[in-house]
Amino acid sequence: MLRTIDLRGRVLSTSELLAIVPRAHAARELALTTARTIVDDVAARGEAALREQAERFDGCLGHAIRVPQAHLDEALEELSDDVRGALKEAIARVRVASAAQVPERTTTELSSGAQVVQRWQPVRRVGLYVPGGKAVYPSSVVMNVVPAQVAGVSEVVVASPPQREHNGRVHPVILAAAKLLDVTEVYAMGGAGAIGALAHGVLDIGLEPVDVVTGPGNNFVAAAKRVVSGVVGTDSEAGATEILIVADSEANPGLVAADLISQAEHDEQASAVLVTNSIELADSVAVELANRVPRTRHSERVAVAFAGEQSAIVLVDDHETAAAFSNAYAPEHLELHLAEPRVDDFVNAGAIFVGADSPVSLGDYLAGSNHVLPTGGQARYAAGLSAMTFLRPQQVISYDHAALSAVRAHIVSLANAEALPAHGEAIDARFEG
Repeated sequence: MLRTIDLRGRVLSTSELLAIVPRAHAARELALTTARTIVDDVAARGEAALREQAERFDGCLGHAIRVPQAHLDEALEELSDDVRGALKEAIARVRVASAAQVPERTTTELSSGAQVVQRWQPVRRVGLYVPGGKAVYPSSVVMNVVPAQVAGVSEVVVASPPQREHNGRVHPVILAAAKLLDVTEVYAMGGAGAIGALAHGVLDIGLEPVDVVTGPGNNFVAAAKRVVSGVVGTDSEAGATEILIVADSEANPGLVAADLISQAEHDEQASAVLVTNSIELADSVAVELANRVPRTRHSERVAVAFAGEQSAIVLVDDHETAAAFSNAYAPEHLELHLAEPRVDDFVNAGAIFVGADSPVSLGDYLAGSNHVLPTGGQARYAAGLSAMTFLRPQQVISYDHAALSAVRAHIVSLANAEALPAHGEAIDARFEG
């Protein structure tokens, strides 16, 4: 069901490991080309392009792209008590964890009269994407909206695909989650087209462009964020989901199999990777997968994901090689099922889940952490969504005359060394007469 990559007996460099890690490169390249065409179409034709895309990809015609307030009100009224309670608990936990991410304003006194203030300014307007294709993600409403609110963003816009089963409306549970969070500007538009619309604006439907676009999605959504990067800010490319599990001989094969399946059910392009130094565990997990996959609701989707080039069982000799492989892969979700986790050895991951009772599913909903995380190896240099995504560090410089005088000669010397004498002359002008 999962192919095997056997690295035992091999000493590999970082570049060799990067060449070996399982990735669906062709699918990502195709997604980028397609996303660029879709985004450009929305930028050029606005509402007409969005409606054609809704008919083509979502099977929806004639729906209200900007969601009426009545739809939000109705969705919250009809929300079941158990889901409402779960969402409220998730909101509370993510709000607490997000608040811890906001830096304090600091003032640095370099000398008497010389001060630099470091402050963190929120962006004004953000566009938050919530997927709605193969599954429904009210949890992604929480993960996007709460950090933006905690950061102090004043205008929050949510976009999610129209649903044919709901007459072109956004899924009611997504609308209910938005209403719980007091979001009033919601659009029924999906995929790469929605990312393009948020970035460029669509005045025909009253959508002004945003400053930052965030949110998870499939590879087309992730690629669209790359297309609009530079027009607007974006978070990391949270594309088709990934799970990498590092496990040893003491791991529970049933739990390892269950967690691999839990992420593979998202999408046929999902990545599921097990790294282990125990051939016995690898064999036991394979047996568990063979038993469990046919019994899960989305068994066909899971089977396709497991059969893809992006999924594998990787056999290694020891902990050090397992950590090196994981760091080269830089997974979205990393689970450690190890007797001695040695977490500090694992430096590249969107989020790390330690121990048998900390599965990715916990982080997807109620851990308090954020589930919008970098995929495709971007965890080597990018972070998951947080309040920081919506904040800009900004320095405020304040020197008095005496403090400027103290560094005057150094500034003039450096300005002359760089052949930019007017820089020094601007300083000297303050001491003339």
